[in-house]
Amino acid sequence: MFDSPVPTQSFQRSQGAAHVVMGPRGLLDLAQAGSAKAMLPRLTAGLPEIVFLNTSGGLASNDRLSFGVTLRGRTRALATTQTAERAYRAEGGAALAQVRLQVGEGGWLDWLPQETILFDGAKLDRDTQVDLADGAGCLLLEMIVLGRLAMGERPRRLHLRDRRVVRQAGRIIHHDAMALDDATLPRLDGPALLGGARCMAVLAMIAPHAPDLLGTARAALDEPGVTSAASAPPGRLVIRLLAQDNWPLRRQVNRLLAALRPDPLPRIWQV
Repeated sequence: MFDSPVPTQSFQRSQGAAHVVMGPRGLLDLAQAGSAKAMLPRLTAGLPEIVFLNTSGGLASNDRLSFGVTLRGRTRALATTQTAERAYRAEGGAALAQVRLQVGEGGWLDWLPQETILFDGAKLDRDTQVDLADGAGCLLLEMIVLGRLAMGERPRRLHLRDRRVVRQAGRIIHHDAMALDDATLPRLDGPALLGGARCMAVLAMIAPHAPDLLGTARAALDEPGVTSAASAPPGRLVIRLLAQDNWPLRRQVNRLLAALRPDPLPRIWQV
């Protein structure tokens, strides 16, 4: 008598894509599918806001998530996420997150997502591509937290491939990439890498006037418990932050944003 075959376990994978197109007078197009949603709250002050949401609650093995913004003409807007994104332990392939941002001539976009929390064993490939027309600019924020700090989690296994590329009129003007894996984790505490930090952020402003704000940025880098560095290559201002805890990091980011931009912080942020 033959044994019955053991059924294989299959997990449902989430897929989502949301894309918003805006012009000087407001929303032009909105497309959303699967677990990705986009909301446009009505505000009385500041830039028009686009708030993205992943309804699946996080990213697991082989999930696919895509957010996109297109600003036409001299449109100015802010895009953020409703909450922190979470990358969970993955036994299979890496989750893929894509961000596609396009800003028309004379336009401006603040891309200010909330932090990404990488659980122990997480696998995440993320690719952010920004296309700026002539005379356009942007402000880009990325915050990453290694492990669930409130639970004392310290990741022992991890896979992260995170890349941000900004092009202006088709030419690459900013490229920032980071890779973390099981082999590099034991060395992260070294002074040449994270120096024991578990939270990190990069804030990059791409605009002709960005280097003029270097002094303003450095004056705002005064949060206890946060290690920081700021540089101003031609046409850019790049600020890197490290902290052991997420709250000092968020306070420092909030202070920087208040110093570098005239508009209020995203309304969805809990500040």
